[in-house]
Amino acid sequence: MWKWTNLLLAFLVELVALGIFAWWGSQATGNTALRILLAVGLPVVAAVIWGLYAAPTAKRGTPVVRTVVKVLVFGLAGAALWSLGHPVLAVVFVVVVAANLLIIHVQKLSPDTPQRNVSE
Repeated sequence: MWKWTNLLLAFLVELVALGIFAWWGSQATGNTALRILLAVGLPVVAAVIWGLYAAPTAKRGTPVVRTVVKVLVFGLAGAALWSLGHPVLAVVFVVVVAANLLIIHVQKLSPDTPQRNVSE
């Protein structure tokens, strides 16, 4: 249960990051066409980069590249949330992401690793 809870949280914060990018893009400028382009384009670009380099099934990149992409995506999402006028939410988001990534790294959790027995 611990494994799947943390992996579900990881997926949810990824979705939240995409939502933050869409929100930031929709507030970025007074030009309606540009706002729509940013609100749609930023999450798409982030999702493509994530899928290529940071997703558990990504075939490209090294562990260092995977880590850099995760830090950039989540860091930029936190910065975007801060710039939207929500510094407390930004800090909470980044802390939750950091704790979740640390747990996943330390416990070596991934969807394809077998579940360890708690008594081991």
